[in-house]
Amino acid sequence: MAKIHEYPVQVQWAGGRDGQGKATTQRTQVGIELRVPPEFGGSESQSTNPEELLTSAIAACYSITFGIIATNRKLPFTGIETNAQGEVEESGPSFKYTKITLRPVITLSHEATEDHFKMAEDMAHKADAYCIVTNAVRGTVEIAVDPTVVRA
Repeated sequence: MAKIHEYPVQVQWAGGRDGQGKATTQRTQVGIELRVPPEFGGSESQSTNPEELLTSAIAACYSITFGIIATNRKLPFTGIETNAQGEVEESGPSFKYTKITLRPVITLSHEATEDHFKMAEDMAHKADAYCIVTNAVRGTVEIAVDPTVVRA
């Protein structure tokens, strides 16, 4: 029998394009201030938006997944920093999230061999296949991975 995991979030919103709101995770009570991004008629502010949150979720899931796989495969890995770029296509009144490009920089320890570098490169291209959030958008949003592997 399948095991179901739940992730409850509450969003409060007031207003239209100039409105503001807050998303709060129910288990951990982490709050995130929300606004419409300026390119869609919102204001500049110290808050985020669903477009950035989706890009962040994909980048975070990818990074965590890579870390788990690297540890399980005993790769001499010291860390990963993933820069991500989300793309939304605007066509008249229609908006569609089309692509997220992940640019992970994977750092291996100074003892890493050439085989470890090859393994890290291969794993970097496969890690998104195991990412829960990436799998939620697969087929709708293109995910591209452009990794760099470096020595500490």
